[in-house]
Amino acid sequence: MKFNLVGTIVVAAVILLVVAYGSLFTVYQTRQALVVRLGEPIRIITEPGLHVKVPIIDTVITIDNRILDLENAAQEVFASDQRRLVIDAFARYRITDALRFYQTVNNVEGANSRLSSLLNAALRRVLGEATLIHVVRDERASLMARVRDQLDREARAFGIEVVDVRIRRADLPEQNSQAVYQRMQTERQRQAASIRGEGSQKSQEIRAKADRDVTVLVAEAQSRAEQTRGDGDAERNRIFAEAYSKDQDFFAFYRSMQAYEAGLRANDTRLVLRPDSDFFKYFGSPSGKEAPKDTPKDKSKDTTSSKDTSKVSKDTPNEASKAAAQ
Repeated sequence: MKFNLVGTIVVAAVILLVVAYGSLFTVYQTRQALVVRLGEPIRIITEPGLHVKVPIIDTVITIDNRILDLENAAQEVFASDQRRLVIDAFARYRITDALRFYQTVNNVEGANSRLSSLLNAALRRVLGEATLIHVVRDERASLMARVRDQLDREARAFGIEVVDVRIRRADLPEQNSQAVYQRMQTERQRQAASIRGEGSQKSQEIRAKADRDVTVLVAEAQSRAEQTRGDGDAERNRIFAEAYSKDQDFFAFYRSMQAYEAGLRANDTRLVLRPDSDFFKYFGSPSGKEAPKDTPKDKSKDTTSSKDTSKVSKDTPNEASKAAAQ
């Protein structure tokens, strides 16, 4: 009897544990639960914690309570200007009505499939009314907001709230992109050539102005130099004239010494002059005065000397200025 009692107690305890285990379930903070009894939804649990259900006949379906991702495949859309665009978009949504969600799409995979088709339709409607420039640059944010609003209105029927829709990429097809790239490259090359041409023209203008300024400066400098040189020559002549007026004999002697220095250079000097020329007057007398006339005997000697130099030209130079240094 005791053995049967203990066995009964153990079996009862096991049954109680199984029943208790089947009656309790946990709802996490990131989840919400739908309790279904024999295929019929009876209640929705959104509060996290430990909850009770009827074992065996009640089934708990957990549904994600977080923001979910909808990745949409890239598709081609025609803009209002008949430009083809490759649109890569995605959406973010949240399940707000678990019962309706379960009744319409059943699970997340079903929801993604339905929302993907709705997103494509909304993109075609909204972007089909906009131009390429509006989609790419000017009105992109407002267009994404319109797509989100349209998708959200349609997703409410599935117990879903669309949080955001974003256009990740809006490009032309590959062949069109290459053509646009070529046009852009040609345009940039044309602009570069125009800028280079303007720079070259400006460079030529600056260089020409610099050359003109240099020419003017050099001419002015040469003019001032000639003027200064002329002033110096005038001052020199004035000093010479003043010196000549003070002592004519000394001035004549000084000028003769300069003529000797210039005309009687070593190894290359040949003069064709009369011996009694004024050029050599300081050789005969330190004062440059005319020497006393020689006796007839002396004159014969001079004549003989003159005949010995018969190679001398008969043309008599006129003064020291006619002396030629050979």
